[in-house]
Amino acid sequence: MVSKKILLGLTTFESDYKEKIKEIDKFNIKEISLFLTCVGYEDRKEIYKLLKKTGLESIPHIHLRDDMNLKEIEYLEKRFNTQVFNIHGEKSAHPFLSFRDYPNIYRSKIYIENQDDVLSEEELKFFGGICIDFSHWQDKILFNRLDYDKKMRNIAKEFHIGCSHISAVGNKVVKSVDFQFKEKVHKDFSKHHLDDLSELDYIKNFINYLPNLISLELTNSFKEQLEIKKYLEKIINK
Repeated sequence: MVSKKILLGLTTFESDYKEKIKEIDKFNIKEISLFLTCVGYEDRKEIYKLLKKTGLESIPHIHLRDDMNLKEIEYLEKRFNTQVFNIHGEKSAHPFLSFRDYPNIYRSKIYIENQDDVLSEEELKFFGGICIDFSHWQDKILFNRLDYDKKMRNIAKEFHIGCSHISAVGNKVVKSVDFQFKEKVHKDFSKHHLDDLSELDYIKNFINYLPNLISLELTNSFKEQLEIKKYLEKIINK
């Protein structure tokens, strides 16, 4: 378990990513994960420019958007030493279809995130495997989706788990507006802002499925995420 790497997450939804970038040098942070979920090309260029001005050394894991092309991914891999990427599945509310045209050398580094949809085994084979969002999985368990839980356990045994997301899971259902389809409202136990460290305790149920790269998908500041990381390390190493 000691080989597991927990990455602080630079998210771009409901979060001031510019302030987080300022924290990188303040706390001598050398590597992070990057979630580009909510930013278009011009904003992404600004993010890359700001990150290059910091002492950041690498971004091992990046959540891609469907409007990104191969040239941008090649840049990220070379400039920030990115090892793996993740995308949403083709049946999700935010599908990523263009990545099917990429050469295999890049497809093998792309992992499909589990969301509300049941993941396609054909798609998992076509790409590198699965990126497990453990909060989505826990959500379905709390909503008594036994079919989803069984499917995930089978998939996690059969396919390579290349990376993962960890968000907070509370004890009550919260409503949130979909970041892209504003008219769609989600009702989940999971949330992207952690209010209490106990909202990570559910990870104890998934220890055997944790990959080597674990990314915090949280809107919390990096100062807060450093404490969150310590708490998670205790859970994992125990």
